[in-house]
Amino acid sequence: MWPDRRILDLFGIDVPIVLAPMAGAGGVDLAVAVAEAGGLGSLPFAMADADKMRADIGIFRQRTSAPVNVNFFTHRPPKPDAAREAAWERRLAPYYAEFGFEAPSGSAPSRASFDAAACALVEDLRPEVVSFHFGLPDPTLLTRVKAAGCRVVSSATTVAEARWLEAQGCDAIIAQGYEAGGHRGMFLPDDLASQTGTLALVPQVVDAVSVPVIAAGGIADGRGIAAVLALGAAGAQIGTAYLFTPESIVTALHRRALAEGAGRETALTNVFTGRPARGFVNRIVREVGPMSAEAPAFPTAAGATMPLRAAAEAAGSADFSPLWSGQAAGLGRSLGAGELTRRLAEEAQAALSRLAVAEQG
Repeated sequence: MWPDRRILDLFGIDVPIVLAPMAGAGGVDLAVAVAEAGGLGSLPFAMADADKMRADIGIFRQRTSAPVNVNFFTHRPPKPDAAREAAWERRLAPYYAEFGFEAPSGSAPSRASFDAAACALVEDLRPEVVSFHFGLPDPTLLTRVKAAGCRVVSSATTVAEARWLEAQGCDAIIAQGYEAGGHRGMFLPDDLASQTGTLALVPQVVDAVSVPVIAAGGIADGRGIAAVLALGAAGAQIGTAYLFTPESIVTALHRRALAEGAGRETALTNVFTGRPARGFVNRIVREVGPMSAEAPAFPTAAGATMPLRAAAEAAGSADFSPLWSGQAAGLGRSLGAGELTRRLAEEAQAALSRLAVAEQG
């Protein structure tokens, strides 16, 4: 028995494990495998167009009857800033010269914010859960999502953000600790000094809100799940641990970095997209960042770094690639995603049982 069934009942799942939606790293195969093992499968739509969204949900529905979570970004598109973008290109110019081109020839990958078109698709396809990153969409769109019968979830990195999300009508809140890989979900503060580790953040968020809390950040085995459940969370969202699975779609270079996880440093950096995100330290992070005041606003910084990434990867190097990872990569295991989900649940149950015996003793 799980100590808090609210997430299980809210989402209609069997184990309190949510697959973190990881754009560019997770897809339908990963989501289905987690869902079939009893967790909540998640589809990352932050970089997908309408055709891709519709196709992925259709494939998911064909392969499993389990509920699905679809995830969107809700950032405000930045105002054009030609001077800042030009300064960023000048900062990167020595690297362009190294690869034999004078100026970037790429553009930033599409990272669209949730809009009316995406909302209409949600209303049509009616996923059981819709999660957001960087806050919530416009209240009119949020009302439409809830009217479609979808459960709404978003990430909080501070207690203040958690309280705000609950006040706006979130059905559950992801408490994202400082250890988490990928982009920080921060949307009220912009100072990284305000960010809190998972074990400190979770109990404070649990005490501050009445809706169930899902812990995220540095959770990669059953011990971590048991720990956050003991702190009052109703579930755990896990990302980096699933990057090791054959169902993830990370590059071979990224997979190689993950395999070295216990010996590689991670850092929060904005050099890839313009927004703080945790990944392994590589050449560009070390030499230009980790946090650069010159990087343009999210997501435009990526337009100038993408050509460097492409050129380096073609030469077999990850020096300019975003190697997203949380701080618990050293706990990663090369298992199938379904087997990993079952193993995580079994380990968490065993750890909770040990805690119960110790308390009785």
